[in-house]
Amino acid sequence: MEHIKRVLSYVRRAVDDYEMIREGDKIAVGVSAGKDSLTLLCAMADLQKFYPKKFELCAITVDMGFEGADFSAISALCERLGVPYHIIPTQISQVIFDVRKEKNPCSLCAKMRRGALYRGAKELGCTTVALGHHFDDVVETFMLNLFYEGRIGCFQPVTYLSNTDITMIRPMIYMPEKDVRYFAGKAELPVMKSPCPADGNTEREEMKQLLARLERENKGLRYRIFGAIQRGEIDGFRQFGKMQGIKSYSEEE
Repeated sequence: MEHIKRVLSYVRRAVDDYEMIREGDKIAVGVSAGKDSLTLLCAMADLQKFYPKKFELCAITVDMGFEGADFSAISALCERLGVPYHIIPTQISQVIFDVRKEKNPCSLCAKMRRGALYRGAKELGCTTVALGHHFDDVVETFMLNLFYEGRIGCFQPVTYLSNTDITMIRPMIYMPEKDVRYFAGKAELPVMKSPCPADGNTEREEMKQLLARLERENKGLRYRIFGAIQRGEIDGFRQFGKMQGIKSYSEEE
């Protein structure tokens, strides 16, 4: 697939740095139908061809239960990539919006989706679940925790979940969102717009916009924040080298 080499340069580096893959792993890529998870799916399918530690791969979509959801294009992509595809039906949307009528649904929704994903992965015999969080997600999560919870913290690159015996990995933590967007467009990935009523109206979106404004006035701000997370070894992050070692697409155009 064209342009996949750039994606792999980010993913391979993160996988090696944090020893995300073990020999004989069966990895489930959580596919939400967004650009991030679809890009990760393509990267993992390509990585599987040459990575020295052999691993199995499958893709799992948690169907939230929104009316009219159609995953046929993702199924076709998985078939083209040679990756087994599984859809887990749920009623998460009804529980959150109709039954509980949550005003701030994102946290509960994430927990329920994650729980369904882990259970599905376990039933399929997977040892690992791969999620499509990217470089910008790292910075935004750190800042959200600082602004709204008053704590220094982030998600971990690798997390072992003892209750399910599943290891969660995030192979795209070095890849900026603009490069994910570039690849998804060039590869014509079947990205689906989120049907969630709360989409685009969240604290995360507000933080994304704030960081974008600050970045325009302070070039390289996100990289400096990411570097601080690494140097502080916050939640398992470690410093392996300068992030600027890999240029983004936009810097080459």
